[in-house]
Amino acid sequence: MVELKNRIAKLKMFINGEWKDSENKETRPVINPANGEVISHAPEGTIADARAAIYAARKAFDEGVWSGLPAQERASYLFKIADKIDEYADELTHLETMDNGKTLREAGFDVGDAAACFRYYAGLITKPDGYTYHVADPVQAMVVREPVGVCGLIVPWNYPLLMSVWKIAPSLAAGNTIVFKPSEVTPVTPKKLFEIFEEVGLPKGVANMVMGAGPVVGNEIASHPEVDMVSFTGGTKTGKHIMKTAADTMKKVSLELGGKSPNIIFADADFETAVDYALFGIYAGAGQVCSAGSRILVEETIYDQFVARFAERAKQIKVGPGNDPSTEMGPLVSKEHLDKVLRYIELGKQEGATIACGGNRIVSGGLDKGYFVEPTVFVDVKQEMRIVQEEIFGPVVVIQKFKDEKEAIKLANGTVYGLAGGVFTNDGAKGLRVIKKLRSGITWVNSYHPTYNEAPWGGYKQSGIGRSLGTFGLEEFQEIKQININLQVEPIGWFSN
Repeated sequence: MVELKNRIAKLKMFINGEWKDSENKETRPVINPANGEVISHAPEGTIADARAAIYAARKAFDEGVWSGLPAQERASYLFKIADKIDEYADELTHLETMDNGKTLREAGFDVGDAAACFRYYAGLITKPDGYTYHVADPVQAMVVREPVGVCGLIVPWNYPLLMSVWKIAPSLAAGNTIVFKPSEVTPVTPKKLFEIFEEVGLPKGVANMVMGAGPVVGNEIASHPEVDMVSFTGGTKTGKHIMKTAADTMKKVSLELGGKSPNIIFADADFETAVDYALFGIYAGAGQVCSAGSRILVEETIYDQFVARFAERAKQIKVGPGNDPSTEMGPLVSKEHLDKVLRYIELGKQEGATIACGGNRIVSGGLDKGYFVEPTVFVDVKQEMRIVQEEIFGPVVVIQKFKDEKEAIKLANGTVYGLAGGVFTNDGAKGLRVIKKLRSGITWVNSYHPTYNEAPWGGYKQSGIGRSLGTFGLEEFQEIKQININLQVEPIGWFSN
């Protein structure tokens, strides 16, 4: 652990193939959320830094040093990156835990998924992706896919490595050059990822990383005319601002935003399975997951039984530092976010909801310097309450009751969000009926949370625009071009001689 701390004592940005401090030499501390200790200092990037990265990416794209490579050659780089992620898996896992606070088990899954994501897109990019059309003679019509150009990629702090890869892998696979901004809260594993890019020999200017604040670096990426696309994952409020900013230069925009996702439990569900997945749905990642099942809707005939069992299980969750192998739920990512979650808990009390368990910051057992919150359950809630309508992004869940399918669907769809949702029932027809009526982009039946590189990820309504992962995730980073070839070259004779 000491060796890791020494290696990341001071971070640098990566612009045009070189490691650099910020233009003004300013830095900000990077905090371990499990104990409040400073583990590193990251450059506080400026507008000038962002522009340097943008110009490097623009030059590399225009010169074709990456987009001009055959797809097989780009794929070979991505396969090498995946192999390096595997090689550094243990280091990346511990860095992720130190930086973000998540458990070693969670971080390890993320690292494995990151390598798999690069391999998926390395394979996909070499597969056929164009079309030909039978149109009137003498024309041969076809459609091809081309890279968008310079892509600005902005990621959140809850999955520092994996969210980076979800954007970087398909963007590079498609032939784009990138200007990447990690969260200023969790820049450590993204920096290691860019070390891997350097190690495998990505051409200069293809992948650039600028650290710094969203209102400075992120805003410059979203507004600069030399950036052709911006892809953002994070809060809905910030996503709306990016969309408005990008509109001035008509950038292509992909947004994966907030959620307040329903998890519907019918009385005929396997009870213990439903309880177990509901716990996983909200408390994995300490609830700091955009698709978290933060609203549990339970059929009224089993409501009291479910609440009692769920609260009993929630109280047993072992909360502690992520690097303790016995820890089941780690801390929140920062003091600022801790305060936000605690404010929502107080708000829930003020709104008249009842706490069935939890509700407090954990300061005992040597956890007083970290940002730990008890797994919290609110009952006696009403649909209009802010704790029901707004994304808390922490280990806080509301449990509501419903009478029948119709009411369950109405409650489930009754927020501005539409990212995810789950249904638990042993009636297959009912499960599919309800799923089809959920206004959500990611859904599960008798499960919650698993996702796959092969399947699209994204939401309806104010949960975003566009999709990550799968073939859809690659298409986000491509433009579609129509080509028409005249096979009979002679005057058209439209106008008289």
